[in-house]
Amino acid sequence: MAQVIGIDLGGTAIKLGRFSEDGICHQSLTVPTPQPATPEAVLAAITDAILQLQTPPLKKGVELQTPPLLKGGLGGDRICAIGIGTPGPADAAGRIARVAINLKNWHNVPLADWLEAKTGLPTILANDADCAGLGEAWLGAGKNFKNLILLTLGTGVGGAVILDGKLFTGHLGAAAELGLISINPDGPECNSGNQGSLEQYISVLAIRRDTGLEPLELANLAKSGDAKALEFWRNYGRYLGIGLASIIYILTPEAIILGGGISAGAEFFLPAVRAEIERRVLPSSREGLQLLVAQLGNQAGMVGAAKLAWQISL
Repeated sequence: MAQVIGIDLGGTAIKLGRFSEDGICHQSLTVPTPQPATPEAVLAAITDAILQLQTPPLKKGVELQTPPLLKGGLGGDRICAIGIGTPGPADAAGRIARVAINLKNWHNVPLADWLEAKTGLPTILANDADCAGLGEAWLGAGKNFKNLILLTLGTGVGGAVILDGKLFTGHLGAAAELGLISINPDGPECNSGNQGSLEQYISVLAIRRDTGLEPLELANLAKSGDAKALEFWRNYGRYLGIGLASIIYILTPEAIILGGGISAGAEFFLPAVRAEIERRVLPSSREGLQLLVAQLGNQAGMVGAAKLAWQISL
């Protein structure tokens, strides 16, 4: 049976899984990201993990002589491609990790070429938020839609755009930085060089800066009926709705999916998001729009990377 490998490369962990075309994950593995996470160290860790993913545990003292990956896989399963999500933009062809946030010395790393040389398998890269979007579109909250966007509400704010069932990355591969759109020209400065970006109002870092608390703490306070916490989430939803209004006017998606850790508190801010969208967006641009919470959790990136691999193997 043909399968692909989906890989989610993060700053602290690397998640891998073997997927068949129907989306079933037949085996998964998580290994720590080497520290420091130089390109060479990460390549070695990924290569070793791929072999672990394909191979049953070996007895102590027994060495693996020939990678089963190159012989057709374990138990007759044939691996036909690899997809990888990286924490930063890839080039438009999905070959080069242009920058990888939180990884050391990652600048224009030809990771696809390197892995192909190691495994003999076609390999493709994409930004991790793009992979999360593909994952949700394939097996998660977005599976019933062809046109959708995903926002990852975490330490920063990432984004993915799916148009007519396909990932949109722009002509240079760096499209859909949805967290960097401006909502206040005089707002806080952003690491991107922008000022008053959406990320500066709805990310974990912004929440910590403005409240001194973690999102989970604020969610728990809101559950207990704390008035200040409830007011915080209403304002949070308003800022998010303002940002989404601009995106909706440009893309008119069928669905907006909210992922990342902050989405766990969605019950407290979604009403304000909906109200802001209804106030700012013409009915003709939001007709039938669904506002949903992501379903795949921290597996979305690995799932989306597998979907990416299927797209180059078919």
